[in-house]
Amino acid sequence: MSETVQATAAKVDPAPGNNRWKALAFIALAQLMVVLDATIVNIALPSAQQDLGISDGNRQWVITAYALAFGGLLLFGGRVADLWGRKRTFVTGLFGFAAASALGGAATGEAMMLGARALQGVFGALLAPAALSLLAVTFTDAKERAKAFGIYGAIAGGGGAVGLILGGFLTEYLNWRWTFFVNIPFAILAAVGAYFVIREPEGSRNRSPLDIPGVILSTLGLVSLVYGFTHAESDGWGDSVTIGLFIASAVLLAAFVVTEAKVKSPLLPLRVVAERNRGGVYLSLGLAIIAMFGLFLFLTYYLQIVKGYSPVKTGFAFLPMIAGMITGSTQIGARLMTRVAPRLLMGPGFLVAGLGMLLLTQLDIGSSYASLLLPAQLLLGLGMGTAFMPAMSLATHGIEARDAGVASAMVNTSQQVGGAIGTALLNTIAASATTAYVASHAAGATNQQLLQAQAMVHGYSNAIWWAVGILAAAATIAFTLINTGRPGAGSVTAASGDGVEDEIKVPVVAH
Repeated sequence: MSETVQATAAKVDPAPGNNRWKALAFIALAQLMVVLDATIVNIALPSAQQDLGISDGNRQWVITAYALAFGGLLLFGGRVADLWGRKRTFVTGLFGFAAASALGGAATGEAMMLGARALQGVFGALLAPAALSLLAVTFTDAKERAKAFGIYGAIAGGGGAVGLILGGFLTEYLNWRWTFFVNIPFAILAAVGAYFVIREPEGSRNRSPLDIPGVILSTLGLVSLVYGFTHAESDGWGDSVTIGLFIASAVLLAAFVVTEAKVKSPLLPLRVVAERNRGGVYLSLGLAIIAMFGLFLFLTYYLQIVKGYSPVKTGFAFLPMIAGMITGSTQIGARLMTRVAPRLLMGPGFLVAGLGMLLLTQLDIGSSYASLLLPAQLLLGLGMGTAFMPAMSLATHGIEARDAGVASAMVNTSQQVGGAIGTALLNTIAASATTAYVASHAAGATNQQLLQAQAMVHGYSNAIWWAVGILAAAATIAFTLINTGRPGAGSVTAASGDGVEDEIKVPVVAH
């Protein structure tokens, strides 16, 4: 069989020679655009709100519309990529994202802006899983895969901080509209490059009929979950709408699991998430994102409100974290991935990030950037970069080619849901601690402005303690659930959706 496998694998090699690395450049560019878009608009939001006359009550929808569409449709987007072709889905998603960004940049009112953000989320849900699954089927050699996922992991982890820098620069020196327009050249360059460079393996599509009940249940369930956390942040955890959304989400997602276990061609084959290593990756990655997204929010407010940094200076203050992520992902994770078991990178990585977070619990009004924030960010970046890289690779490792899109969508789903939970949960904890601090110190306070600043920092410090615990939980899950040995190259049989078995050389894990 081995001669047949190798001969057929050579025939379907998706990107021979240097084309693989050219393909990586365009895939990475698209991923950077999607990830930074989650934070780039945050810094521009006050200016956009003023220009477009968006009310304070509806302001959050500029962020929420994107998160709901993106998070809710990711599984559907991953299945479309498997069914329709990853390259075609990727290119369509990019052109759609560019058009939605143009609409957002040209927005003349609230409705146009919210519609553009929702459209960005829809097309982002198409291209994000297609990008990761293309990477999974393009890089099949263990060493090349390690390098490719090192770069991808650095972008997935550090893109949010890049968005803060770019958002600050564009808002301060140009106009908030450029936080949307900047996506257009990114998207067009990535789409055109991908069209000419990327070659997808033949026979790797899943041509099974689309699971319509699964699409409806998963989309409504995920939208309810993401919106529930977003609503909790603004209206409280005890609000009847918040509780109703969480109950609806639990019922819908439970019905989705039951449906997927029974239908012939499920949207999310349960074998994708039931495998303990992939399940461990989705859980630990989601928890790590909860901690990181909350931190981005706190540090942005701390630097701008307490320290008085400009938007641009705030963005550049995140550079150590980006440098740490790039180093951890490309120099530590990528170099060790083919030598040590994934859990021995992910577990320690989350612990190092937790140590950086632990330093930030010492935050106060007079904290020095050089002696506290800089080393804490370096540790966070190094730890998360080291952990993200094997996590991204393991999430699609040994997967059948026909499931690559939906497995990739699960990675993005864990990130999106984690981001929504992190922002809502940690922000609520911080706000409660801030209110309690003001109430207990108001009587003896002579300077109300100083009291408010002290209360705010106290709230951040309390929430960061929770983030430390969450990262410790992520490390525990990585150590206990992920039990594969170091990655090795091998071949498995991938069955395409039309019932034809194609021998495709993809990575498997050596136990």
